[in-house]
Amino acid sequence: MIEIKNLYKRYHNHHGSEWVLRDINLTIPTGVSVGLIGANGAGKSTLLRLIAGMDTPERGEVIRHSRVSWPIGLSGGMQGSMTGRQNVKFVARAQGRGTDVAEIVDFVEDFAEIGKAFDEPVKTYSSGMRSRLSFGLSFAFDFDVYISDEATAVGDRAFKAKAQELFQRRVGQASLIMVSHGEGMLRELCQAGIYIRQGEAIWYDDINDAILAYHLDSDKQDPTTESSEEIALSGMDPALLTAEKLAGLQKMIQQRQPKVGGLWQVIRQAKDAGWPHQDIKVLNQLHQHWKGELEELKTIVATTPQEQRKQAKQQVNQNRKRIEAIELGQQQVESGKVPLKKQDKEVLDKALRLMREQKAQLEARLDALDGLD
Repeated sequence: MIEIKNLYKRYHNHHGSEWVLRDINLTIPTGVSVGLIGANGAGKSTLLRLIAGMDTPERGEVIRHSRVSWPIGLSGGMQGSMTGRQNVKFVARAQGRGTDVAEIVDFVEDFAEIGKAFDEPVKTYSSGMRSRLSFGLSFAFDFDVYISDEATAVGDRAFKAKAQELFQRRVGQASLIMVSHGEGMLRELCQAGIYIRQGEAIWYDDINDAILAYHLDSDKQDPTTESSEEIALSGMDPALLTAEKLAGLQKMIQQRQPKVGGLWQVIRQAKDAGWPHQDIKVLNQLHQHWKGELEELKTIVATTPQEQRKQAKQQVNQNRKRIEAIELGQQQVESGKVPLKKQDKEVLDKALRLMREQKAQLEARLDALDGLD
């Protein structure tokens, strides 16, 4: 878990000083991967550096109850006069891994693939070689939380694929806090989102809701953006909707839901007041028209690849929590905390098999939808 309390950050320049972040209060739960959303210059990278401990706040504090990495691929902290090998040894000891330095050095040397340059001063490296060394060093340690700020591996296709595969494996065993302009990557790797705007940070339990909030605010600021009320529904293909169009439809649903519900309350009150049948019929016709449009909107949104993938991902996460609950129950039975007979234990085994079968089915469906958003 990471706690951010009353955090303020500003930078001083020739114009004076400007607050980038103001009174940020957040709790990032253990095991939850989070994407930071916001416009350019909103403070995403600043907050990321503060969480990683690479920068200090003007006021407030960041309390880390877990092992947090430095930003993946960061090479700025390397000592140029030292060799790649010496830098790796230094970081390993600084991380409290003095007993297995040799193992860490071997891992980074093998991963970076920079040959004899590993024993040459880092200041002689090209930017690509520094990046390879930095990525290898980032992945050499097991952190509870990995930090990524638009991390992109350099090199040939094989090296990039290797870096991506290891990145996915590390994040799969821990959690991630990341900044990326790729919404597909955010949806793929993150469950929750933090939307940063005008110095404040807003937490969303679902990354899709954070992305939607960002798009809605962007639409308000851009007068050329098509009004959500003007989007034509007839002949609309859900599979071809852009992120902007989808955000517009979701905005329409948010706008019309209370109208439909409010009109239904008016009809009920009119009936209670004894209005003539013809008057109530007029209200009913309007209500049915609005309700029909609302249902059509919901159907279109529900059948988009983005929404289908969101639902599939939620189902996978729910299934994972159920498996964890059953496994915890089994552990408590084995330790004697919960007294159960042999036949009762078999029920837990049966339930676990069922959930694992569902897990395979749900993950297969999610894989089939992968990349469609």
